[in-house]
Amino acid sequence: MLEFFEVREGSLIYRENGETLMVTPWGKDSLRVRSVFAGEVEEGSVALLEPEPAEADIVIGEWEASITNGNIKARLWVNGWGHALQIGFYNQRGELLLREISNGGALQKKARHFRPLPGGEYELKVSFEASPEEKIYGMGQYQQEIMNLKGCNLELAHRNSQASIPFYLSDKGYGFLWHNAAVGEVHFGVNTTEWLARSAMQMDYWITAGDTPAQIEEAYAGATGKSPMMPEYGLGFWQCKLRYYNQEQVLRIAREYKERGITPDVLIIDYYHWPRCGDWRFDPEYFPDPEAMIKELHEMGIETMVSVWPQVDVRSENFEEMKQKGLLLKSNMGVDVQMIFHGNNLFLDATNPRTRKYVWEKLKKNYADMGIRTFWLDEAEPEFGTYDFDLYTSSAGPMARTGNIYPREYARLVYEGQQEMGQRDVVNLIRCAWAGSQRYGALVWSGDIMSTYEDFRRQICAGLHMGICGIPWWTTDIGGFHGGNIEDSGFRELLVRWFQFGTFCPVMRLHGSRQPHQPIVNRAGEERECTGADNEIWSFGEEAYPILVKFIGIRERMRDYTREVMRQAHEKGSPVMRTLFYEFPEDKECWDITDAYLYGPDILVAPVCHEGAEGRRVYLPQGASWTHAGTGEVYEGGVWLDVEAPLETVPLFLRDGRQGYLVGML
Repeated sequence: MLEFFEVREGSLIYRENGETLMVTPWGKDSLRVRSVFAGEVEEGSVALLEPEPAEADIVIGEWEASITNGNIKARLWVNGWGHALQIGFYNQRGELLLREISNGGALQKKARHFRPLPGGEYELKVSFEASPEEKIYGMGQYQQEIMNLKGCNLELAHRNSQASIPFYLSDKGYGFLWHNAAVGEVHFGVNTTEWLARSAMQMDYWITAGDTPAQIEEAYAGATGKSPMMPEYGLGFWQCKLRYYNQEQVLRIAREYKERGITPDVLIIDYYHWPRCGDWRFDPEYFPDPEAMIKELHEMGIETMVSVWPQVDVRSENFEEMKQKGLLLKSNMGVDVQMIFHGNNLFLDATNPRTRKYVWEKLKKNYADMGIRTFWLDEAEPEFGTYDFDLYTSSAGPMARTGNIYPREYARLVYEGQQEMGQRDVVNLIRCAWAGSQRYGALVWSGDIMSTYEDFRRQICAGLHMGICGIPWWTTDIGGFHGGNIEDSGFRELLVRWFQFGTFCPVMRLHGSRQPHQPIVNRAGEERECTGADNEIWSFGEEAYPILVKFIGIRERMRDYTREVMRQAHEKGSPVMRTLFYEFPEDKECWDITDAYLYGPDILVAPVCHEGAEGRRVYLPQGASWTHAGTGEVYEGGVWLDVEAPLETVPLFLRDGRQGYLVGML
């Protein structure tokens, strides 16, 4: 008699012709599924936290078995043709959520296809049946103006402005994590959903069932971790530009803000304030007394953030030691240069605990011990000169198999160092993320995007998808990064509209590489990184200035509300920027909105994101009344409105009269 199934330590095991598959209860209403082509399932986790013990109900028959954990049930059955296993997942009402493809009888297809590679690894493809009407959200940050990802093909890899986080939420009532850090692809087709890993040792995914998006999100946050509590200095306005290149300029800008009666919570010193990449210290030519500078900023009530890059220039004072100690990523062939920018650079190996300790010691000595409590972790993907991931290896393994964890481990480097110092209020700006980055205080921004309305609209979608992926702290360069000329009237309009959006982002941060640029040459005659045109709120003309001041005031007025929304993110994993369907899942219209959202539970934001527009259509969800924050008029939900919005205002609606202090401020 054939015995395909067994129970081991609370997990359901299937064995057939070399494959071992394990289904394990993993958190409330959730299951983890692992499979190996030959041998035993590996323990450990690349992103999932160890769950609380759960008692699952397991039933075994000769050709079929099931495992039930709360509201989710996996049914496993063996096809008589080839003994192929197929798995389906159901909710507590017996409704099908997701199912692997069958072998198709004579077609002999494989739901879990391991293709051997040299060295004992596999190229892995896992295929599921697709529901053509299903709506899918999440997957991280992709530069596209799309909310429902059904029909999309997505690269599972990081790039500058792309953060691949392989978790999605379905309108069918489940969430799915591809628990695999490999570079690969996912195809959300109308006939099948296919996940591909370029290099893998085993299959691993996690699935949860929930009656509402909030239940699904809270289960996912419980499985992968939650953000710390946002520090108080994360609640207000942050000032930045490419780049404040010397100490005098930093203090002049801070003093000017104070004279105007505005105190930025954070002032940011961008890249190349150092002599060489990998030195991780201020260049004394441009910052002769950084400790005094930081002290004066703190006395003004302004936190200082400094940029940190993971590149190490071959001319850096730390390069030879790091190379000798094996603290750098390795190129597998050819010349060992991984990015050319102001010199030849290699990337530090953030996956190596010894690297994290070494680099933090430098950051502590040269920054943290001077009073700097927040860092800007740029280039976090990392931004290889060529995104051919097969060329690189870290201590965690080949980048093709493990590379997507890099930005999370980079955030971990600084977070754990700050924790060791006794710092508890941690937030660090970073350009990329993966599953679990949130638990290391990662505030993700959307990268080096262009200063266009198209890019502006893409950021609304990006921020909402990131919130679904468990990254509640997200921001963007207000005005975009590339291409904004501060004398251009069209750019000034875009900047104002983007600033209004930024007011209702998790962090409000003004940044950009403004034109025209000014070259910088040091005393030795070496050209350094340039500085951009002015990027302060008084830099964009007399019409823009009072509007920007007003919205800083609105942000400040919302400080108590923002703090409470951040508390919800910390305690439950709730997004700060929320899709309309997050709060109103029963309203079908809410699942198709791409350019409006909720800031926390109470404030509906509808950015004006088309050139020259002085109004827009806004949908108000069913199940609440909505107060127009500009006029005080009250509307019942379930309606579309044409809302006027001249340049000085933005359509804003308050749920059931809450946050009424905003009425009249617009």
